[in-house]
Amino acid sequence: MEDFSVLTGGKAGFGIDQATLILGRLLNQSGYRIYVYRDYPSVIRGGHTFSIIRAAQTKIAAHRDKIDVLLALDRETIDLHQTRLKDGALVIYDSETVKDLVLPGRIETLDLPIGRMVKEEKGFEVMRNTCMIGAFAKAVGVTREVLERVVKENFPKEVDLNLKIALRGFDAAPAVKKIAPPPSEPLPLISGNQAVGLGLIKGGLQDYVAYPMTPTTPLLHFLAEQADHYSLKVIHPESEIGVILMAMGFAYAGEKAAVGTSGGGFCMMAESLSLSGMSEVPVVIVLGQRPGPSTGLPTYSAQTDLHFALNAGQGEFVRLVVAPGDLEEAYFWSAQALGLAWKYQVPAIILTDKNLNECIGNFELPQDGEMEVSAPSLWDGKGPYRRYANTETGVSPLAFVPRRDAVIKVNSYEHDESGITTEEGEMAAKMQDKRLRKGRYLLEELNRFPTVNRFGDDSRTTALLCWGSNKGVCVEAAQKLGLSVVQPVVLSPFPDDAFRRALAGVTKLIAVENNATGQLAHLIKAFGIDVDEMILKYDGRPFALDELETRVKETIG
Repeated sequence: MEDFSVLTGGKAGFGIDQATLILGRLLNQSGYRIYVYRDYPSVIRGGHTFSIIRAAQTKIAAHRDKIDVLLALDRETIDLHQTRLKDGALVIYDSETVKDLVLPGRIETLDLPIGRMVKEEKGFEVMRNTCMIGAFAKAVGVTREVLERVVKENFPKEVDLNLKIALRGFDAAPAVKKIAPPPSEPLPLISGNQAVGLGLIKGGLQDYVAYPMTPTTPLLHFLAEQADHYSLKVIHPESEIGVILMAMGFAYAGEKAAVGTSGGGFCMMAESLSLSGMSEVPVVIVLGQRPGPSTGLPTYSAQTDLHFALNAGQGEFVRLVVAPGDLEEAYFWSAQALGLAWKYQVPAIILTDKNLNECIGNFELPQDGEMEVSAPSLWDGKGPYRRYANTETGVSPLAFVPRRDAVIKVNSYEHDESGITTEEGEMAAKMQDKRLRKGRYLLEELNRFPTVNRFGDDSRTTALLCWGSNKGVCVEAAQKLGLSVVQPVVLSPFPDDAFRRALAGVTKLIAVENNATGQLAHLIKAFGIDVDEMILKYDGRPFALDELETRVKETIG
């Protein structure tokens, strides 16, 4: 097996997430590149949860609907997912809970009394996963040495018992399929949330403030775990209003702060987003999208908040909006968003989605040296301090409290250069021009970054247009179908010139989005660019590779 998919499923609370991580690490240690898609309901226990672990010989960032191996702890998992099974697929299941199994087609089965074996080893019910992992390893040809190493490294508690149970499953299973791993060294496996967190730390993060909200809650947990290593303050206030105001308080005092939320929490932050625009106190917001309106599908994925991010808040002010498409971009642009927010003293929004936030994949640091992050302009201490000095770029030198011989006044009202409230018309227009002028210089600086990507053969005249986490699935589908891909990463200020250069030679443009209205298509229309077709999906699930290939073929005829 060179490119194959494994689905593991069971009831929420039965350890599916931990099993998924271990399965991914088993295959990673065996030389494969990994991508994990997670699907779970918004309940703590009960309901059905599953993950699809795809393994390939080259780096990937998309899953397939069709699977080669199904690991089932209960009958429901088989009933729900048997239509995904390819001919010749393998189903490993617990014969203690699944009786009289009959599957259509050429499906291989491996039944083991997993529940009984765990009891015989005096293990806990959740350790059925451990036994299943051991059986899977043997069935597909993962070595005993790799299994032992991964189990020892990934169980913080009951290591010896888990290892014993994993080996019990390994010894009980026959070798059924043979993996064909490439000669690749393992790469770290991280989630999208972890990539964002590492990028923020790289950008100089000092304070992270968040109220738990899927899909950015794991980012809060990850940064809390890293707090002591990087001297971070990680705080969970009482509400999203408190979150953004506390972060801006840190920024006023000179500390780089970021917040995390989803659409509902961002609604509550909208007024403070305007406060950032008027007061020129920078803040970075990680906005993880999920389906709405309202609570919608709280544990699923969408790309429905693009225009919300572009237009939230009253009044007109400059903002940076970036939408990374994979782990490496999440790391890079999180660092740059923090640096640019501080250099230009504007709010920055890192627009992600549940599919990117909670995916797990191989992470590879750039090979072209150390990443440079923009630095803020600081007051030199000469002359009287004017917090809103009207400079050529619109960026005023920063000073932070407590600073001797400086009155540092920030203001949510219109104000003069010293921060004193004004309602005088000429001054109001002058200060608005000053704030908006930063957008031109920010856009010029963005020219040194890969704000718009094009993948595939530049001679191809048909291109898929995507943003965010659709990057991986579009790039892979385009490679197979002989198309190219255009992916804007920066969405505000929109890099119009770079986008038009990326479209050179394209005569048919097909937008691929996880929303019902084609939000990126509407955005580029404002710049005089039309798409020819739209492939939209808005059921809360991302595009699977085989699904997108089918829909693209139908579209191009």
